[in-house]
Amino acid sequence: MVKILVTGGCGYIGSHTLVDLIENGYDVISVDNNSRSHASMLERVERITGQKIKNYKVDLCNFDDTFAIFQENTDIRGVIHFAAYKAVGESVEHPLMYFENNLYSLINLLKCVQDFKIPWFVFSSSCTVYGMPDTSPVTEATLPKPAESPYGYTKQMGEQIVNEFAKSAVTKCILLRYFNPVGAHPSAIIGEMPVGKPQNLFPAITQTAIGKLPGMIVYGDDYPTRDGSCVRDFIHVCDIAHAHTLALDYVAEGKNKSQCEVFNLGSGNGVTVLEAIKAFERVNNIKLNYTIGPRRPGDVISIYASNDLAKNALGWELKYSLDDMVATAWKWEQRLKADETVFAGKPGELN
Repeated sequence: MVKILVTGGCGYIGSHTLVDLIENGYDVISVDNNSRSHASMLERVERITGQKIKNYKVDLCNFDDTFAIFQENTDIRGVIHFAAYKAVGESVEHPLMYFENNLYSLINLLKCVQDFKIPWFVFSSSCTVYGMPDTSPVTEATLPKPAESPYGYTKQMGEQIVNEFAKSAVTKCILLRYFNPVGAHPSAIIGEMPVGKPQNLFPAITQTAIGKLPGMIVYGDDYPTRDGSCVRDFIHVCDIAHAHTLALDYVAEGKNKSQCEVFNLGSGNGVTVLEAIKAFERVNNIKLNYTIGPRRPGDVISIYASNDLAKNALGWELKYSLDDMVATAWKWEQRLKADETVFAGKPGELN
C-alpha cells in the first residue's frame, strides 16, 4: 500500500480525508500537535474505517521533530498538508502568529519533502488567495487581488513557496483552493469540532441550534448582494476530502501537465449567509436565534468558484447538496451532544 502523510489529520478536513484515503486503498499516517484539534478524532476515524492510525504529536514549526517523522517513515510517497491556523478574524487580531505558524511549518515540511525526495505534495490552499474578486465565479486563471486578511496572505505566500519549490524539485505539487467546507460525514461519527468559540458560520449555526450558544451574529446585512449578507460557496467536507484522493491519483498516474498545478474546490454556486441560515431552518425544522451585527474585518463580500477544471482533469463529481450539508452538520452536532463527555477535557484530551 502507498503511504501518505497527512498533516493536521485530527482536524476537520484532515480527518475526513483520512477516511477517504483509506477507503480508496491508501496507507496513512498523521501528524497533528492538537493545538486546534482533538486527538480522539482519530479514534472516530478508526470506527468508520476499521483501521488504527498512527499520529505524531509534533509541531511542524520544529524542524528536527518534523525531520524525525520522515526518518522513521522512509516509505512515505506523498504528503497532504492541512496543518495551519485558519480563522480569518483571529488572523486580523494576531497576524504575526499566523505568519509564523503557517509559513514556518510549510517550509520545514518542504525541506523534508526535498531531502527525502517525496514524489507528491498536496497543499491546502483557500479561496482567500483571490482577495476581493471583481466578479464571480472565479477560475484558476483569475488574477489574485490583495488578500483581505493575514490568513489569506499566508495562503498566497504558501502557494508562492510551493510554486518556487516545485521548479527545482522532483516533487509533483498540487494546490487545492477550498471555498467553504461544511457538513459532516454521513455517519455523524466525525465532523467539525472547533476549539473555543466558533469562527466559521456552520459551527455557529449548529451550536446556536443545540443551545451551546445563546445566539449568533450575522456580520453585516448592508453588502451589495441580493439580501445584504456575504455570498459564499459552501461545499460538503466529504466532497473536499475525495478531491485530495483524486489529486494523489492524478499525480501518481502521471497526468499532471506541470510540476505544480492548481484546482478550485467549490460547488460553483454562490449562497448568502442568510440563505444558508434559512436552508438550515427549513431542512431541520428549527428556528435559529440570530441578530444582525456590523461587518467583520477581513470578510470578502462575495466569492464562489468555477470548478470545471477539477471536474474535467481530476474527474471530481459532487455528491452532496446544500440540504445535505445542513442536514449532516446538524446530525453531527446532535451526536456531539450525546457524546459530550468524550470531548469534556482540554483540546486533545480524552476523558
